[in-house]
Amino acid sequence: MIYGFFSTFADMKPASDNDFLHAWIAQGEHQQQDFKFEISDARKIARSLSAFANTNGGRLLVGVKDNGRLAGIRSEEEQYMIEAAAERYCQPQVEYSCQTLHVEGKNILVVNIPETANKPIYAIDEEGRAMAYVRVKDENILATPVHLLMWREQERPTGELTCYTEREQRLLQALTSADPHHEGLTLSRCSRASGIPRRLLVPLLARFIRYGLVEIGYAEQHFHFFSTHTP
Repeated sequence: MIYGFFSTFADMKPASDNDFLHAWIAQGEHQQQDFKFEISDARKIARSLSAFANTNGGRLLVGVKDNGRLAGIRSEEEQYMIEAAAERYCQPQVEYSCQTLHVEGKNILVVNIPETANKPIYAIDEEGRAMAYVRVKDENILATPVHLLMWREQERPTGELTCYTEREQRLLQALTSADPHHEGLTLSRCSRASGIPRRLLVPLLARFIRYGLVEIGYAEQHFHFFSTHTP
């Protein structure tokens, strides 16, 4: 019997593997859950491991079709693929746990990936490039330079002093006055509105996210940045 990975199942009474699996499937794919019919490419699955580990953790249900129907896994190959993805194609290696559920005559592989404190986790692509991903709703999205610096900023000690210059003022003003509907600005629009070059803007945004002055969202295939304080 398997017990819930997320808090939504923490208070449930003990249930069968069948009950848990169908309850998970009923949720559909979301930020902390993905369905995989099969795993045939360890490099591609490494992207999912990177995204879950870099965001809020997550769960892969392998042997489940996109429509939620059970297909089952045919062999132990999927487990070997997960192992290769986590150990060979993720840098640093991703921590995970696996369990196979036998439901309706089919084997379903459940892979739990906790959020890592050692961000970022990179996935190695077919050309040997290390790319970090984040999970947004039911998608794995390539992390931006702001994400990478934001994670680096989080490793710094809290309580350190920072200078608040005219440049920082321009950035906050741009995020509030140029965004009257509080929908956020893309990195390019933020650069134009503030007059700050991207190479200087990226570390500023990362620092402000760390201090809680700016938040990052995702819409229309772009990351948006917005001030947490209305003018």
